[in-house]
Amino acid sequence: MAVKIRLKRLGKIRTPHYRIVVMDSRIKRDGRAIEEIGIYHPKNDPSVIEVKSERVQYWLSVGAQPTEAVVAILRRTGDWQKFTGEDSPSGVTPQKSRKDKVELFNIALAEADAEPATTAISKSRKQQSAEAEAEAVAEPAEQPAEEA
Repeated sequence: MAVKIRLKRLGKIRTPHYRIVVMDSRIKRDGRAIEEIGIYHPKNDPSVIEVKSERVQYWLSVGAQPTEAVVAILRRTGDWQKFTGEDSPSGVTPQKSRKDKVELFNIALAEADAEPATTAISKSRKQQSAEAEAEAVAEPAEQPAEEA
């Protein structure tokens, strides 16, 4: 049996999530796996890569062949370097977690002295027409003086 370590696609259209799985090479891409050994979510910011290192090392040692995409992921986590004995550094650098949007809003609100801004960025057509009428009423049209 030819065993491969490959990606199993999950998720919706344009939001893929992958599981790193060990499966027979003759089974379809999203078919039943022998074992799930990790996850990969490329659309998250930063992307999520979680790999069970012990299980990856085991399956590589018994002869499972990883696909090119999985090799790239394993290089990022450093598992491929452990298996092959390469000296190249792993590519994953810990990234800062993003601040919560609500927290950022509260900070900006505190900086603005807790005074909410009431002006909109763009005005609706009703507001624009009301302002135009108000300007027309405020400035009466100039009429030529009548000569008697």
